[in-house]
Amino acid sequence: MENLREQFSEAIKQAGERRRPVRIRGSGSKDFYGNVPKGEVLDTTRYTGIVDYAPEELVITARAGTPLAEIEAALAEKNQMLPFEPPHFGPRATLGGCVATGLSGPRRATAGSVRDFVLGTNIMDGRGDELTFGGQVMKNVAGYDVSRLITGSMGTLALIMEVSLKVLPKPAPRGRSAAADFRQLLPRPRTHPAPVRRGDGGAGGAEKTGRSGAGCRRGFLAWHPRTDRQLFP
Repeated sequence: MENLREQFSEAIKQAGERRRPVRIRGSGSKDFYGNVPKGEVLDTTRYTGIVDYAPEELVITARAGTPLAEIEAALAEKNQMLPFEPPHFGPRATLGGCVATGLSGPRRATAGSVRDFVLGTNIMDGRGDELTFGGQVMKNVAGYDVSRLITGSMGTLALIMEVSLKVLPKPAPRGRSAAADFRQLLPRPRTHPAPVRRGDGGAGGAEKTGRSGAGCRRGFLAWHPRTDRQLFP
């Protein structure tokens, strides 16, 4: 991996000297996103591997070219997951592309976005120098949070080398279906006494039901359970 790092640094330095743009590319699963890609391709797919994974600390660190499927498989063995459910858009989608685009899945509304779970990054700037920001804990920033700035930057600020992410346990499976849970939210029908027949609305009817004659005219099927309005007068 050290040779790859040197190759990345040399390619960036040469591009800077020639005043030419560099196109950072992993598997290319998200080439459709953003502006039209331009420049010399800097392939990061060979820079792969999980650097560190501490299930008890809920932190994983991996290189930019590591496939998301490989990371998710390692987390699944410990019953953990990437909380933001990153979309793949391809079988070889990489961690670097996930962070560079900043795309999140359907859990973003409740769990948070990619940026919310980035703890630290190791990047290579436009001069070919490596810089490290953040770490492997939540409260690790004493100044400007560059790690979260890099997230969603589309490769315009630096080459992402390694990323540390906070992970979460998978939610416990629920025994009931969503339809059963929804039925619990529906209002229960009110039980009213049977409708009083004609002629029973007087004192005699009141004595049999224990209510006044006017109240006894409320039939079970004639009243709406939520609005308490008579449907069939």
